[in-house]
Amino acid sequence: MDVSLTLWVLTILGLSALIAVDFFIGRKPHDVSIKEAGIWTIVWIVLAVLFGIGLAVFGNSQSSGEFFAGFITEKSLSVDNLFVFVLIMAKFAVPSHLQQRVLLIGVLIALVLRAVFIAAGAAIIASFSWVFFIFGAFLIYTAWKLIQEARSDEEEDDFEENRLLKAVEKRFGVADQYHGTKLFIQRNGKRVLTPLMVVMLAIGTTDILFALDSIPAIFGLTQDPYIVFTANAFALMGLRQLYFLIGGLLKKLVHLSYGLSVILGFIGVKLILHALHEAGVHVPEISIPFSLTVICGVLIITTITSLIASKKQAEREAAEGSGDAANALDGKGDGKGPDDKGKDKDSVEA
Repeated sequence: MDVSLTLWVLTILGLSALIAVDFFIGRKPHDVSIKEAGIWTIVWIVLAVLFGIGLAVFGNSQSSGEFFAGFITEKSLSVDNLFVFVLIMAKFAVPSHLQQRVLLIGVLIALVLRAVFIAAGAAIIASFSWVFFIFGAFLIYTAWKLIQEARSDEEEDDFEENRLLKAVEKRFGVADQYHGTKLFIQRNGKRVLTPLMVVMLAIGTTDILFALDSIPAIFGLTQDPYIVFTANAFALMGLRQLYFLIGGLLKKLVHLSYGLSVILGFIGVKLILHALHEAGVHVPEISIPFSLTVICGVLIITTITSLIASKKQAEREAAEGSGDAANALDGKGDGKGPDDKGKDKDSVEA
């Protein structure tokens, strides 16, 4: 898709305006209700759909299909990222009314960092077509690691700060408590960070790790930097509301890692086939409509099987709880255990 500088500028201005509106709405710290989160999640999805339709009307169907495939992939990977966001919020004990501000600034930092990654990725791809082999192999490796982590019984119950965050904390110092929405305070004549600023940096910089698989994944669906950037932008900007909407459902998506591993593995194979094709090897290439079908199908199946598995697990736990309660009542029924009853019987026979 041939994108002029004017279109780039208008797109960035439009996205900046949407971010400003989002910031204006969440300017006052408050607890985000399910209704508010649901409404704005729908708004962001509708805006993304309208943008994709606009690409089809003013551009071509190929660009529109690539945008939707990229948007859905990035959105699904972002949902997986919410697990880490939950850990970060718990690690720093963020008050509930400040969480929406943390996510807003954190996602904004993530968007800027991803723009840098996208620009670098586009430049590398334009100069070295063989990089698709590296991207493809990396995605397949990531898919395998996701499966290994999903099959292990160990659950990640804490967030480990990265080196950059630790260095910033050591350099500036951190206040021992939250001070509303302030990011810096004066302590003993020295400017120090508040915990709120640290959490924002944690969420923003942690996205660097997420970008290591999400950026190659979307480049496996399209090599158009404009579509890569807009798909990432729309996927990230609705992440704040999605956090509050499905926060309680995250633990029920027990098969999400399996689904994401299938998607990343599929895109990895697609990248390698594309690299072989570019190298002159006659191999079949996977079309965007087929990719979109596979991605949506995997996500639907994963969601359904996750909810079924979570329901069965809840039923088992409820049954075990009822059984334990019944056993406890039986033990307390006459104040005597099995041995006591045996002794009574023996004494009667004597």
